[in-house]
Amino acid sequence: MPEDRSHHQDSVESLDPRPEQRPPSPVGRTSSSESPPHPNEGYAWYVVSVLTLAYIFSFVDRQILSMMVEDLKQGLNLTRDWQAGFLMGPAFAIFYTLFGIPLGRLADSRNRKVLISIGITLWSLMTAFCGVARNFWQMALMRAGVGMGEASLSPAAYSIITDYFRREKLARALGFYGMGIYFGGGLAFLIGGQAITYVRSTAPWDLPLLGLVQPWQKVFFFVGLPGLLVAPLLLLTVREPLRRGLLERGPRTDSRPKGVPLREVLHYIGENRRTILTHNIGFALLSFSSYGSAAWLPEMFRRVHGWPADKFGLIYGSIMFVCGAAGIFSGGILADWLTRKGYRDAKIRVGFIAAWAWLPFGIVFPLLVNDNLAMGMVAFARFLATMPFGVAPAAIQEMMPNNFRGQTSAIYLFFVNMIGLAVGPLALALLTDFVFTETAFGVQGIRYSLLSSTVTAHLIASILLWKCMSCYRESLDRLKSYLGESDGA
Repeated sequence: MPEDRSHHQDSVESLDPRPEQRPPSPVGRTSSSESPPHPNEGYAWYVVSVLTLAYIFSFVDRQILSMMVEDLKQGLNLTRDWQAGFLMGPAFAIFYTLFGIPLGRLADSRNRKVLISIGITLWSLMTAFCGVARNFWQMALMRAGVGMGEASLSPAAYSIITDYFRREKLARALGFYGMGIYFGGGLAFLIGGQAITYVRSTAPWDLPLLGLVQPWQKVFFFVGLPGLLVAPLLLLTVREPLRRGLLERGPRTDSRPKGVPLREVLHYIGENRRTILTHNIGFALLSFSSYGSAAWLPEMFRRVHGWPADKFGLIYGSIMFVCGAAGIFSGGILADWLTRKGYRDAKIRVGFIAAWAWLPFGIVFPLLVNDNLAMGMVAFARFLATMPFGVAPAAIQEMMPNNFRGQTSAIYLFFVNMIGLAVGPLALALLTDFVFTETAFGVQGIRYSLLSSTVTAHLIASILLWKCMSCYRESLDRLKSYLGESDGA
């Protein structure tokens, strides 16, 4: 690959925000030997950093509700845990997943950074408007708007990052992007815990047109509006990269790729259905465990151990920030190391290893009486729980032609977010309301809801990911044959 000849040119152009141009391709499938060099690596990491910043803001906005269960129940006159669970999960996740697939298809044929910028603006405004919701349904509507906006981000971001990095560094780059989950989630707890404690003692706002904003509702303005600054940063400093590994249909007349018919996309996905199903459901069950526990840990420590919001936010937010980010990045490093050792299924293998390694810590921490020891086990569990979520999307990018990546990523996110984000927090709340009830178990019931739901999810996930490893190797071979290349990148 002619890296050295282009190094000076890449360095000069690395800050140019204009889209990369590509001469018209010949009719037919591309060849890896025709691909020009990748952009300057320093600039590629800058792009990942900007996309990660957007991801951080998205997770602060979606995660903040888990710190506000009691405020939601009192401020919106909610009576059961499942109502708060619905606002944390399905109200956001259903629209996030439904809009993800058409927006993923747009990401395969349109300017991806513009698509993301529009989404950032929408979700930031909708988060702020959560601060003027007066009842359950108004809050659900605002959360749906947050989900619509955030649906634009990850399919397009995965596709952009894949076009900036060589295969041997892709898992690490996507792992870094995935750290935004835990930086954002950590900040939601760190900032949210302190902000919630502070605003409760302040006077309400009386805003023109919007009306009275209660103290607890101010938090939504504080976390939502700063995200509006990320959209212009992305538009002005990130250039749309050259699309690599394209499946072409007819001559190119401009720099924009032709859309592949949906029928052909679905046919190719159907040929890889065993890989996609075992991959998507396996990782989605790990997401179910992760989202469910993150949503209800604040309440478990409040009810069982008596921790106030500011104490929990400071300690658990730090764990999310450090252990979560370290876990997902370590997963990428481990996958890259296994790849160099010759494991073609390395990205799936990391998920399988992490699913099993989590179990001892995940079983122990809900049952411990000592609160500090329980939080220590949570730190280990969080590190291991995060390891799969950089390699999972990287595996999708590696097994698909470029034109299919956004759509297939959206399908992956559909499974992960419907099973994980929509069902996870709600299922745990339903277990607490109707199985491990307060009548039978008192405040201890939430412990057993956490334990039973997360352990079951990890056991089933490990079986599916074991099966996925052989299916994934078959899909890599299929991609090479489909593109007519010696290398399917």
